[in-house]
Amino acid sequence: MAIGASLAATQGEPAGSPLHFALVYHHPHCSFRIPYRYSMAEQRPPLTRFAWLAVGAALLTIGLKVGAYLLTGSVGLLSDALESLVNLVAAIAALIALTVAEKAPDEEHAFGHGKAEYFSSGLEGALVLIAAVAIVVSALPRLLHPVPIEQVGEGLAVSTLATLINLAVAQWLLRAGRRYRSITLEADARHLMSDVWTTAGVLVGIAAVAVTGWTRLDPLIALAVAANIVWTGVGLMRRSLLGLLDTSLPEAERRVVAAVLERYQREAGIQAHALRTREAGARRFVSVHILVPGSWTVHQGHQLLEAIEHDIRDTLPNTTVFTHLESLDDPASFADTTLDRSPLSVKAKDA
Repeated sequence: MAIGASLAATQGEPAGSPLHFALVYHHPHCSFRIPYRYSMAEQRPPLTRFAWLAVGAALLTIGLKVGAYLLTGSVGLLSDALESLVNLVAAIAALIALTVAEKAPDEEHAFGHGKAEYFSSGLEGALVLIAAVAIVVSALPRLLHPVPIEQVGEGLAVSTLATLINLAVAQWLLRAGRRYRSITLEADARHLMSDVWTTAGVLVGIAAVAVTGWTRLDPLIALAVAANIVWTGVGLMRRSLLGLLDTSLPEAERRVVAAVLERYQREAGIQAHALRTREAGARRFVSVHILVPGSWTVHQGHQLLEAIEHDIRDTLPNTTVFTHLESLDDPASFADTTLDRSPLSVKAKDA
């Protein structure tokens, strides 16, 4: 089976622009021309500026919510202030984690420092659960011995302003987290959005107390806020633990990788197995074995691997792809589909 490949450079590019070239892959039944666009400058920009924004927003909202609590005496608003204190600690942890995650790979961390982001989101989840306990402790006495709420109008106004600040910052962080695949920014954003919704519930509760005069409604809403916070905290901790355990990429992303491999298997007559995926912060990792006819040269096989790796990176940006070339004609090639090579490979080698 004959196969060939060549590189075609793009001419006329201005000085300093990204390098453009194409891999032309020839096969008796198909031909691929795969464009490359590579630049040393194509890196994720520093994300610490978003963490500094979260720190500033947390300080501002803490001041506003504490002021609202002092005006009204509402335990619901106190619970909001406590959650904002958690926001501040989480934002500082996010700042530290992003600073570490942005460090370049080194001799001791050859795969980078991306997993530092999971420590931040895990810590945030734990702090959220602690805040929920504090809210329950504050709300239960008020439930048993209700206290009238005073100066409702001023408290509502101040807390509404704090909520609008959180809403704006959360949306900005969420967009940045999705764009740059940062679990730290996304966790901060979802935590702030949880804060927004719970604050909205508290404000409705205070207004309802003012209208109905039923003071137990305020601590009941505070307990509902605590339940919502617990849900958020558990979710953040679970996602962080999955990341630290090298969990596979989401099913939708695995299907994307499988589709690329299936196309090459169908059109180039090769096989693929031992597909493994994981992610570390913003970076994805894909490992796969590619089996080609034993008559192929190393150069031919390498050009095919280059094409496959490019297509995977093109469909899943910020992905590091590891491919291993094997022969379809060697029985030992089929004995390493698991993490530990099968003993059959030794027998196959001796045969």
